[in-house]
Amino acid sequence: PDLTGHEKFGLGNVKYNISGIHITAVELPSASISLLPGSGIKLVIGNASLTINMNWNIRTWMFKDSGRSTVHISKVFVTAIFSTPLDNIGPTLMSLTSCRTTPGDIDIKLNRKS
Repeated sequence: PDLTGHEKFGLGNVKYNISGIHITAVELPSASISLLPGSGIKLVIGNASLTINMNWNIRTWMFKDSGRSTVHISKVFVTAIFSTPLDNIGPTLMSLTSCRTTPGDIDIKLNRKS
């Protein structure tokens, strides 16, 4: 979905809109799943990266600008624990009981129209 809003900076408000968000690349070079006896599943993802392209525009009382942007997020680590109750009744249910994410590097490239 598009992101629209405003932030107050210094002498006035900055209105922004981010649209056309597309994930263009996902890399999971190190991922593992292990069973936790009697409790569930542990998922570990290491050194993941993600590339996102989007359109942006901003407007203030003094100027307006717009363009395209590429955001590359790298060195992301995720550990998630899912619980799986063992009641043997009905379909198997799974719920997220713990999730820890460590962000890495973020590289933002802005291409302006004006």
